[in-house]
Amino acid sequence: MLKLLKLLKDGRFHSGQDLGVALGVSRSAVWKQLQHLEAELNLPIHKVRGRGYQLAAPLFLLEESAIAERSQGEHWPALIFDSIDSTNAQALRAITEGQAAPFLVLAERQTAGRGRRGRQWVSPFAENLYYSLVLRIEGGMRQLEGLSLVVGLAVMRTLQSFGVADAGLKWPNDVLVNNQKIAGILLELVGDPADVCHVVLGIGINVNMQATTEVDQQWTSVRRETGAAIDRNLLVARLNHNLQLDLERHRQAGFAAFQHEWEQAHLWQGRAVSLIAGVNKIDGVVLGIDGQGALRLVVDGVEKSFSGGELSLRLRDDS
Repeated sequence: MLKLLKLLKDGRFHSGQDLGVALGVSRSAVWKQLQHLEAELNLPIHKVRGRGYQLAAPLFLLEESAIAERSQGEHWPALIFDSIDSTNAQALRAITEGQAAPFLVLAERQTAGRGRRGRQWVSPFAENLYYSLVLRIEGGMRQLEGLSLVVGLAVMRTLQSFGVADAGLKWPNDVLVNNQKIAGILLELVGDPADVCHVVLGIGINVNMQATTEVDQQWTSVRRETGAAIDRNLLVARLNHNLQLDLERHRQAGFAAFQHEWEQAHLWQGRAVSLIAGVNKIDGVVLGIDGQGALRLVVDGVEKSFSGGELSLRLRDDS
């Protein structure tokens, strides 16, 4: 089925006979595979008598060689899957199996993609970026301080390089455009964070997705913002490069080196917000972040700092 998809990915018409010859199967077998593609991967295929079959839009399938050709700096080896439960889950399995870091896990589709706080991450086939980078961290907690915020900056700059000029950050792990989510970050740790551990930097970016009924919040994509389809291999290469630069800077100088830059990019700076922690809600005004990446709020006239993986930030109605 995927061999057929690779023949069709250019978005041009291909006759059933030509496809059958290329695959070594009958035209009726081609027809069955096309039906399976539409049903299994939700890919619209145009069928025109006398012209053949055409994908509704060209696909940029992920290929390690294409990423390497477009890369600057170090090339991280990539494990690329057609379909997987979650790139973060696979990354954690690969760590357990002894895969040497750094390495990437990429997928065309996730069947159980997840975001922060146990939420589903909608993952249609070959439209968006489902990306997990595994790093080995030595030197204790300082190497982890503010790490997810550093990743957010790298993602934001990558999106801006593709023309998404209004991309900005929302504490702790979201990238927004006009209050619509375009990317999210999920970090997971294995090992002893005070000594030696592995960290999985999970990144989901809405790239070429134009419509879906599955997302339960306001969203946008690179294609929606720019009007152009994006080569996801180039996106991976640029993201890799930006991460390499920022991760090295973070390793040498710590998160404090990014604090001002991050606050400048924070879309909710100075806004009235509600911080949600389980069933508890704390109302305050965003002051910024501290040198470890914790959120600074003015709560009832008093400055307080908050950090933790289960916190969620919402704009207040009176903001």
